Formats: sequence, structure tokens, C-alpha cells
Amino acid sequence: MKRVPLGLIAGAVLGLLDGLSAFLIPEAQGMMTEIIVWGTAKGLVTGLLVGMIACRIDGVGKNVLAGGAVGAVLSLLAAVSTGSYVEIVPPGIVVGLLAGLVVSKWGK
Repeated sequence: MKRVPLGLIAGAVLGLLDGLSAFLIPEAQGMMTEIIVWGTAKGLVTGLLVGMIACRIDGVGKNVLAGGAVGAVLSLLAAVSTGSYVEIVPPGIVVGLLAGLVVSKWGK
């Protein structure tokens, strides 16, 4: 599969899992719909950017690091509005790292 569509799919799935992980935080129970929707959207954008970067850069390590950087930047932007850095940034970085890995390993 081409890298950009694969990045979109991987980002959406990983972003959905990121949003669903909020079920583990009791304070987030009233905001689950928003968290899941925005987590998936953030994952989609992360996957899109990682797929586009992977078209220009070869190498698994470079793509994984680029994915982590994209995930970090997007997560920091999302966390600024809420101030919940610990709950948002680390999972966003993991989404970016995994999207970079998926795109570089299985993308063409």
C-alpha cells in the first residue's frame, strides 16, 4: 500500500486507540465523545504527515523519529488548550512513533 494512505489508516486506528485509552482516566468520563473524536482526528493528521514525510525520507529509524516528532508537536498543540500535558503528549508521541514504523515497514 502507498505510504500516505497507509499513514492515514494507521494514524486513524492509533488515534482511536489513543482516544479510547481515556476510559482509564476517571475525570475524563464526561468528555469521552470529544476525546475520541479529537484523538482520532489528531491521529489522522499525524498519519498523513508521517506518510508524506516517509515519501521523502528513506530509512525506518528516520521515519520513526520523524513520526515521533510530528506526534510530539501535534500533541503539544492539543495540550496547550487544556493544560493536560501528561495525559495528551506521551500517547501522541507513541502514536507518531508507531505510525512512522508502520509506514516505513509496510509502505511502498
